[in-house]
Amino acid sequence: MTKQLLADLEWRGLISQTTDRDALTKDLESAPLTFYVGFDPTAPSLHIGNLAVICTMRRFQLAGHKPIPLVGGSTGLVGDPSGRNEERSLNDESVVVDWVNRIKKQLEQFLSFEGSNAAVMANNLDWTAPISALTFLRDIGKHFSVNQMLSKDSVSARLEGGGISYTEFSYQVLQALDYLELYKLHNCKLQMGGSDQWGNIVAGLDLIRKVESGSAHALTIPLITKSDGTKFGKTAGGSVWLDPEMTSPYAFFQFWIGADDADVEKLLKVFSFKSHEEIETLLVSLKENPGAREAHRALAREVTSLVHGAHNAQQSESAAKALFGQGDLSELDEATLQSALSQLPRTQIKKSDSIPTWVDLLCATGVVDSKSAARRIVKEGGAYLNNAKIAGEDFAPTVEDAFYGRFLVLRKGKRDLAAVELI
Repeated sequence: MTKQLLADLEWRGLISQTTDRDALTKDLESAPLTFYVGFDPTAPSLHIGNLAVICTMRRFQLAGHKPIPLVGGSTGLVGDPSGRNEERSLNDESVVVDWVNRIKKQLEQFLSFEGSNAAVMANNLDWTAPISALTFLRDIGKHFSVNQMLSKDSVSARLEGGGISYTEFSYQVLQALDYLELYKLHNCKLQMGGSDQWGNIVAGLDLIRKVESGSAHALTIPLITKSDGTKFGKTAGGSVWLDPEMTSPYAFFQFWIGADDADVEKLLKVFSFKSHEEIETLLVSLKENPGAREAHRALAREVTSLVHGAHNAQQSESAAKALFGQGDLSELDEATLQSALSQLPRTQIKKSDSIPTWVDLLCATGVVDSKSAARRIVKEGGAYLNNAKIAGEDFAPTVEDAFYGRFLVLRKGKRDLAAVELI
């Protein structure tokens, strides 16, 4: 399986840059290779931009290699220079510690920590915290040329604008130290990351050569973008997170379902663990019958199952169907139903108040702009409550009609939905 690994990554568009490709291929084929990827705790959760490199880690482990997911307890306190012309905000140490623990738990679900190539979790605070400033400058800093550091894209871009602090300028030294430490502790000989990390990774290779007279490898994957060139993983509501409290499984599922047709091939290749043949079959379906959205659904099912589990993926898909009358709303769990309805036009009423008529409720959600329009919908047979057709204009639901005593689902015709929450 190792022999096909790099070829598979190439087919999936997951290789941006490598050091000596032949040497890396030889090392991958000769024995299991220990590799690492760093994740800085810049938020309480990872997002789907991180998921691309996580899936790549998983592919390497399935091919027999040993992953080290590193969570940056120290680098997270410093901040990687961003492409924006501004310094990152420095978070309180207690906040960073909390985020480190959250991200560790997220990473644990994607990799195996058992067996001959069990993953090893690392935190770079373990080796940076004990080092004094003088020791760091004398033993590590002396190996870095300021001229070379200034040439790094992330630094030079900042110098052309408002400048960069010494704190962020030193980030690449800290990351290089990570590679050196993992090389010494675990014989780690490959670092992977996004293509924007190339300069930092190469700095680590140089440090290993200077301190240990050793050699290692670098491999970066492209930053995933949409077909229009915009950043992948952003919606009108912000980033798509892996934490279900920050992006619900239903919203996560809907993100993939809603992907542009032009992006689906790339997304399947990057995030799916299906075979080449299975993916090609889905792409044929996309081309010949795009309205069926078979490829979109397969992608959404697989990635939602990977991140949130098969049950949440199934519930999310069932919710999407049930909202439009293709399933039973009563079979959805409360969390999934609440998440699905949160995306709809909605209104709230107090349980202590009498519930208005369907006509009044639809008007309150803003789906129609007048009661006469709502009455016309009822007369034309297009009015539904919880997927059941409403026959009369004076129909008013009761608390007993509400799912979990809280939710009513209104539908106008086949596609226009709204929600009522009893509070």
